[in-house]
Amino acid sequence: MVFLPLQSPVMQTDVAEILLSEKQIQARLDELAAAIQRDYAGKELTVVGILTGSVMFVADLLRRLPLPLRLDNIGVSSYSGATQPTGEFTITKALRLDVRDRDVLVIDDILDTGHTLIRIRAMITALQPRSLKTCVFLEKDVPHTGNTQADYVAFKIPNKFVVGYGLDYREHYRNLPYVGVLRPDIISAP
Repeated sequence: MVFLPLQSPVMQTDVAEILLSEKQIQARLDELAAAIQRDYAGKELTVVGILTGSVMFVADLLRRLPLPLRLDNIGVSSYSGATQPTGEFTITKALRLDVRDRDVLVIDDILDTGHTLIRIRAMITALQPRSLKTCVFLEKDVPHTGNTQADYVAFKIPNKFVVGYGLDYREHYRNLPYVGVLRPDIISAP
């Protein structure tokens, strides 16, 4: 069987800088999974992934967790094709699993303003889980609304618009195996 490259050469040339290599990401996920495994040892975990940017992160992280777990996703939109959060918050897919009296771990792609995490926490808290923690792939070095913090953070990054490893720009670049910064002319193009 022949596997084709995950991304086109055009996508690669659109990237001005690689912030996190595939190797760095995979090594950090091993460490993060070990911490989560210690914290949830002997418990059944309910994981709630925030679509769509967290898909790769959730999949790679869960493969490293030898715990009994359940998985569901919530779809939200707060960027709408922009490079900054729009302030709008739209639910595009509702939670199906019952989380009452369950240990819940919410996994998101990026913590920047904190608005998404605040709203998702409030939504899930209202469903009365036993415990609720959050995990993000990236945390931007920016002030977060209400000093919002995630319980688990894979990487802290500078305040740059990033793509790859699930993160997109206008629904492109999600399948890059690394996290990179696009060339300025790509972002400014209509």
